Amino acid sequence: MSSLEWSEKLENGLARMDDTHREFVELYTAVASAAPENFLAAYDAFVAHTEAHFAQENRWMEAVDFPGCHRAEHERVLAVLHDIRKRVANGDMFFARRLIQELPAWFENHTNGMDAALAFHLDSVGYDVEAERFVPGEDGGEKSAAGCACATLTAENKTACA
Repeated sequence: MSSLEWSEKLENGLARMDDTHREFVELYTAVASAAPENFLAAYDAFVAHTEAHFAQENRWMEAVDFPGCHRAEHERVLAVLHDIRKRVANGDMFFARRLIQELPAWFENHTNGMDAALAFHLDSVGYDVEAERFVPGEDGGEKSAAGCACATLTAENKTACA
């Protein structure tokens, strides 16, 4: 069975994002280790978190005009989660078991790719994720989003692109 554990390699340096990702890992672990009679409740809690998690990131992306491919990936994952929920409710665990196996690799790639780029961009344009607004710049005026600051980051160091 695959596992997903929180580690520094999943951190993007944005506390609210990192906290949300940490909770994702905890809820994934609860689903992965749930007894059959508790699976659906654990899965529902995981899906509810994932919906709120993605909605939070989608609000941030909307506010800074971040490219839509990230939002589209969220939509695809939620569609899969909802489909699997229906199957589990009907007694079919096949795809739920596959999800448990495949989700760690997807999450690590998503976190170190798309989410790392989003975290970098939010920081670079001065967007405060706690207040969900732009923070005043050095001149006292608000910064504004001026397109995507960085399309890709290296997973190793998650630093600014050239």
